[in-house]
Amino acid sequence: MGHVRGGHAVRPRARMRARLPVAAGAGLLLAMVAAQVASGIRPEPVRLTSVVVLLLGASAVAFLTARRGPGRAAGAFTAAVAVGYAAEWIGVRTGVPFGEYSYTTVLWPQVGGVPVVVAAAWGGMGLAAHAVATAIVPSGGVARVAVGAAALTAWDLFLDPQMLRLGLWTWADPGPYRGVPLSNFAGWLAVSALVMVVIDAIVGRAERAASRGLLALYSVMAAMETLAFAAVFQPPDRLVAAAGGLSMGTFAVLAWRRRWPR
Repeated sequence: MGHVRGGHAVRPRARMRARLPVAAGAGLLLAMVAAQVASGIRPEPVRLTSVVVLLLGASAVAFLTARRGPGRAAGAFTAAVAVGYAAEWIGVRTGVPFGEYSYTTVLWPQVGGVPVVVAAAWGGMGLAAHAVATAIVPSGGVARVAVGAAALTAWDLFLDPQMLRLGLWTWADPGPYRGVPLSNFAGWLAVSALVMVVIDAIVGRAERAASRGLLALYSVMAAMETLAFAAVFQPPDRLVAAAGGLSMGTFAVLAWRRRWPR
C-alpha cells in the first residue's frame, strides 16, 4: 500500500512539472502579444522589436520543453538559430542565398554584421513552423521538411515588408513585392528547409504529434501580422495583409484540422 501511495504521490508532481513549461510558454506568448500591441501604438515601434523576438523565442522553447524536455528544446532552438545566423552572415557578404542586402545599425547588438535578434527569430519561428509541419505531415520525411519550409517562408511575406518600413535593412536591387526581390523568397525556402532538417534531427523524426502551444504561437503571429498590416500600420498595406494572412492562415488552419481531425 505504501508503494502505491508513493506512486500516486509522484504522478501528480510529475504532471505539475509537465504543466509548468506550458504555463510559462503561454505567459510568454501573452507578453509577446502585449509587446506587439505596444509597438503598434508607439511612435517608435522599432524599440520593441528585440523584445518581441526574444519573447517569441522563449515562448517557443518553453512549449517544446513540455513535449520533448529542456535538452532537446534548447538544442533544437540553438541549431535553428545557428543555421539562420550562418545564412545571414553569408548573405550580407555574398548576396547568397537571398540576394544583395545589408543591415542598418538600428538593430543591435550585431555579430559580424548580423543582428542577434534576427538569428533568434529564425529559431523561434522555426520551432513554430516545424510544429505546423508535424501536424500536417505526421509521417515525417521530405514532405514534412517541405511543408515546414513553406510555412516559415510564409511568415517572411509579412516580415520583410515590415522590416523595410522600419529601416532595419536595405536591398541593393529592390524587387516587385513591396521592394523585396523574389530571390529573397527562394533563399528563405532553402534556408528554412535546412532549419526544418536540423530541428527534425534533434526533436525526433518519429515525432507524430505537434505541440498545441507552438501551433497557437504560429497562429497568433499570423493573426497579429494580418491585423497590423490591414489596420494598424500607417499607411496600411492590404496587399501584404492578404498575401501573408492567406499564406500563414492556410498553414495554421491545416495544422489545427489535422491536430483535431473530425
